[in-house]
Amino acid sequence: MPTTLLQSDLPGLELVHRGKVRDVIALPGNRLLMVATDRLSAFDVVLPDPIPGKGEMLTQISNFWFGKTAHIIPNHLTGTPVEEVLPPGADLELYRRRAVVTRRLKPVPVEAIARGYLIGSGWKDYQATGAVCGIALPPGLRQAQQLPKPIFTPSSKAAVGDHDVNVSFEHVVDTVGAELAGKVRDATLALYRFAAAYAAERGIIIADTKFEFGTDEDGTLYVMDEMLTPDSSRFWPAEHYSVGISPPSYDKQYVRDYLEALGWNKTAPGPRIPADVIAGTAAKYAEALERLAGIHID
Repeated sequence: MPTTLLQSDLPGLELVHRGKVRDVIALPGNRLLMVATDRLSAFDVVLPDPIPGKGEMLTQISNFWFGKTAHIIPNHLTGTPVEEVLPPGADLELYRRRAVVTRRLKPVPVEAIARGYLIGSGWKDYQATGAVCGIALPPGLRQAQQLPKPIFTPSSKAAVGDHDVNVSFEHVVDTVGAELAGKVRDATLALYRFAAAYAAERGIIIADTKFEFGTDEDGTLYVMDEMLTPDSSRFWPAEHYSVGISPPSYDKQYVRDYLEALGWNKTAPGPRIPADVIAGTAAKYAEALERLAGIHID
């Protein structure tokens, strides 16, 4: 049975960062323990109710994709078993499927987003300007329409409680330099193309997705944090896809749609989530995990 964890509690280990979903803990040897909790964020606000088992599913689907894409770019995983680093008395069963031991990297301060379809903030930007992140698009496109080719549409990396803001590629160049910006863009699009083709064979459209990158002391670029999860991507069942509407999804769009209907102002504190929405969201995550990775949640 899936476990439930709202936040990690590992005495004797240093908490480096508590993000919207992940707790990051320092380990010896320039490593980190990354714990995916069951916290849920929407519109950059952490909601008060967890989704039981979500962190386990996020970790398993990320690990699946890290393995599938290692030929494209290295990732942050070290391969060290979690049980080797937990402090005495820690509940291994609580952390075994939701935590990974990673390299300690220097994060690239940008949200690296690939879009293959016009939806979300990209659709709103297009309606206002005819462009997304400074990339001009053909006139007359409709909501959820596939783009002529995938595009790199970065955003700022917001702190907890703040909102990410779409930025241009030139802004990324100004922030991290032309060479690293180019590597991030190229890796983002290569990963998206590979994953989108893989998912399409399983009846899932990846409309867009967000990657996090970091560099080691030698400047080598790694993909890190999470990868192609329901928290960082829009997954649409191909059989229900239609242009002109926001298609049903396997991701936290289920919660976003509920929150939009409330008329909530998208600032903290977030509203409580009803039990049926929690259960429905967990089921969406589990279905995506099984359909994409063949991993069944009991």
